[in-house]
Amino acid sequence: MSARVWARDLTMGVRFAVSGGREGWVRALLTAVGVGLGVAMLLLTTAIPHALELRDAHENARADISTSSTVHTSDATVVVAHADTEFRGHGVRGRELEAEGPGAPLPPGVAKFPAQGEMVVSPALKDLLASDSGALLRKRLPGRIVATIGDNGLAGPRELAFYRGAEGLASHIDGDGVHRIKEFGDPSPDAQKLDPIQALLILVMLVVLLMPVAVFIATAVRFGSERRDRRLAALRLVGSDSRSVRRVAAGEALVGALLGLLVGAGFFVAGRQAAGSFEIRNISVFPDYLSPSPFLALLVVVAVPVAAVAVTVLALRNVAIEPLGVVRSGRQAKGRLWWRLLPSLIGLALLAPMMGKGRDNGQFSGPQTGFGVILLLIGVTALLPWVVGAVVARLGSGGGVAQQLAVRRLQMNSGAATSMVNGIAVAVAGAIALQMLFGGVEASYTHSTGLDTSRAQMEVTVPGDVPLAPATQKLRATEGVKAVVTFNEGNVGDRADNPRRYAQVSVGDCADLREIATLPSCRPGDAFLLAPGHTEFASPDAAELARPGKRLYFDPAFPGAPHTSKAASWSLPRTVKTGQPRSGLAGTWESGGILITRAALPDDTVSTMIGHAYVRVDGSVKDAGELVRNTVATIDPRAVTTVRRGSGIDGTYAGIRSGLLVGAACVLALIGLSLLVTQLEQLRERKKLLSALVAFGTRRRTLSMSVLWQTAIPVLLGLALATVVGLALGAVLLKMTAVPVTVDLGAVLAMVGAGAAVVAGVTLLSIPPLLRMMRPEGLRTE
Repeated sequence: MSARVWARDLTMGVRFAVSGGREGWVRALLTAVGVGLGVAMLLLTTAIPHALELRDAHENARADISTSSTVHTSDATVVVAHADTEFRGHGVRGRELEAEGPGAPLPPGVAKFPAQGEMVVSPALKDLLASDSGALLRKRLPGRIVATIGDNGLAGPRELAFYRGAEGLASHIDGDGVHRIKEFGDPSPDAQKLDPIQALLILVMLVVLLMPVAVFIATAVRFGSERRDRRLAALRLVGSDSRSVRRVAAGEALVGALLGLLVGAGFFVAGRQAAGSFEIRNISVFPDYLSPSPFLALLVVVAVPVAAVAVTVLALRNVAIEPLGVVRSGRQAKGRLWWRLLPSLIGLALLAPMMGKGRDNGQFSGPQTGFGVILLLIGVTALLPWVVGAVVARLGSGGGVAQQLAVRRLQMNSGAATSMVNGIAVAVAGAIALQMLFGGVEASYTHSTGLDTSRAQMEVTVPGDVPLAPATQKLRATEGVKAVVTFNEGNVGDRADNPRRYAQVSVGDCADLREIATLPSCRPGDAFLLAPGHTEFASPDAAELARPGKRLYFDPAFPGAPHTSKAASWSLPRTVKTGQPRSGLAGTWESGGILITRAALPDDTVSTMIGHAYVRVDGSVKDAGELVRNTVATIDPRAVTTVRRGSGIDGTYAGIRSGLLVGAACVLALIGLSLLVTQLEQLRERKKLLSALVAFGTRRRTLSMSVLWQTAIPVLLGLALATVVGLALGAVLLKMTAVPVTVDLGAVLAMVGAGAAVVAGVTLLSIPPLLRMMRPEGLRTE
């Protein structure tokens, strides 16, 4: 068939759509809104990779790489000290700056170095500090704000960050977090390589999140089908053949799709602008970050109209459009189930060869995995109409009037109901599979820290040149602090016999030392050898260092590094007792090496060691953690406060999981809006029928309940089918990752419940317009 014939029929359909009066334009606008929501979602999705690249570029541009061992002081260097903190679960990026000359490099987004006591802050931090909710943080950051950081110096508009002026930082360069640089930025950032399972998670996540979008677009282009079919029957009456009328219908759908592209572009611009006002998991992006790839955007622009035409033509192949009307079969023809099973079977066949591959056998085939998952999810849309048709065909005439009306309506035409449920069924099936996959592999990306969080909930690390005793007193006097355990940690070496021999040493009072070791007895001046010691922190022959009377050298250098002439020395007492390490306070490792009471050592040895304070807080005190951080800020700006957690999670995996939460929230919003538009369009198509039933005396309550039943039956069947397919897909994906197949029934029910809740919410929102459509005035016509 020539392109000219296609163009003629499509053009006729376009003319019908734009010249159909108020009804035609309402139908086109509803189609445009439905398509536009999907287009906006696709455009936002295609913009995410570019947004992440720009965010990483901003992070790399402001990186202050530690090169103090090779960079010497000059007029073109700056000393940087890390001063990060946290406020009510939000990270605050902080840096102290000391320019060493007029040519010192400025960090991106900063026009002038702040003087001591001055700060340059991000706009979000400035707003927070000026608000009542930021009063507690203001005590921690008392500097005078003189400027704000520009956008090029921030990772996102909601980021909390500051630069603070300082003096005397150069004397602390050997300490942690203080270094000299001659330029900001990482010239060769390491590209983070994903392992095979992480790559699989991202691929499956994208497919699962985008499939409902595609289904909703396919549903939206079919709006107004009943009224359109009657008009097409008139075309058949004047001599058009069935193929021609299908192409005319495709032309009408094409108008809605093209308008949907414009509406979708508007939704995308509005959504992109609003994105700068939101923060999810401490991640925010500037609106101009969200710029879709030109190629992907062009693909969306071409794919949506083509899909509109194709879906309309294929959908009408199962409808007999005759000169005297539209004929729809209420019962499914026998022997048609086999082809509906084909997508799922082909999808399983594509995924089956990769079962058992796991993490250690190379990357999974992206195209093969993607097509396999897509086909399995398409299987839901293929099977659902057959399942709904088979079930409602066997439903009897029992039940109330409302139920009978709903069943009869579904028996006459279940296509409209199933098309509305297809999207939610696909979303639920994909969500169940993703939940199983994430739940199955999470253990391999989660590690135990070995921390006993009941003994301490926060840890404070203090530089060695800061006296620990006054710091301990301040912490114990802080509101909300129940107990504080403090000791110094460092390294001792042997210069005479073996310079490479070293051991970890911990110094504290007897009460504090008993928190990290079981000691036979302890008095000021005692020293202890912990057996067996830990090989990560002590060399295998470290016990040789603990001989009574042995002279030890306290060196701040990393274990095994050449000892410097500045190392302080001290001799062990004549009696060295033996203790057993006690785990849980300091981490997964057991404190090994040597314990020494504080009274036994001179001050010059303790100053070479880092101080640690383990704080137990009272959870009933509001903002107890923030009060501790405020106290730490008064102890020393270089002190680092961390919250202790019993387990840690891989950063890349956590980022993927955060992306899933963001994407799922967007898809759920799309599902709700699209379902509402679909429901309103279907009610509009039945406006005269509902008005006629009310005019003949049918109660509105009965009609309302019939509409609810018409929604409930396909939804229940769709969710049941989605559960089966989701469990099957999840099991296959877990087999691919070589992880035992486990099912969290609570999580599965939560996914199903979320889908049902969205449908229930949409149904409730559609009741007011439904009641308005039942008025007898709906019978009026022109």
